[in-house]
Amino acid sequence: MSASQDYIRDYMSDPVIDAAGAALVIIDMQYATGSRQGALERSLKAQGSTVGDYRFARIETMVLPRIVKLRQVFHQLQRPVVHVTLGATQPDAADAPRHMRKLLASCSNYVGSREHEILDELKPVPGEHVLRKTTVGAFASTAIDSLLRSLRVDQLYLVGVSTNMCVETTAREAADRGYQVTLVEDGCATTFEELHQVTMRNFQRLFGRVASVEQVTAELVGDA
Repeated sequence: MSASQDYIRDYMSDPVIDAAGAALVIIDMQYATGSRQGALERSLKAQGSTVGDYRFARIETMVLPRIVKLRQVFHQLQRPVVHVTLGATQPDAADAPRHMRKLLASCSNYVGSREHEILDELKPVPGEHVLRKTTVGAFASTAIDSLLRSLRVDQLYLVGVSTNMCVETTAREAADRGYQVTLVEDGCATTFEELHQVTMRNFQRLFGRVASVEQVTAELVGDA
């Protein structure tokens, strides 16, 4: 082992790619925090802040078009597409955990609001599944586990926002439940590039895999 090699890689199991067990999980691609037209960016701009510039530029130029492309691949393979949304049932977000209430309420992210809606480019179509969570990770507050098991899914490909929060937490939850998880690197975004990169580096140490849309497409279509 070289001095620069990470020892933990020796304990990683080799992935078994099988399109018949795969599902695409799209996390929180909603107007509240996933669009430049949404509440988060409007609030930042009102404060004179440019901190959201990297996030929304990445979503617009890379993440959104790649998720659209990858969703088409899953449709072609006739494999499940699961949309996970974040949001409360009421404007005051009283049904959300304490640490999530201010974020949801400030972004007007509740059922029935425009902010809660999934981006038009990714609007769910018949046959796709939609689950709403109030927590950072999807497994803590939705029936995603029972849904995936009923669909005979054991391999997840995760995309969406934010890389180091809802995407990563859901991915870790899934890995701990026995799913083979792939984070699609160019299908995820967050506010700071370093957070995105560290998340990808840490996740693939033991939890799962990191791959690009191009790589995922090649392995799944080639396997089908």
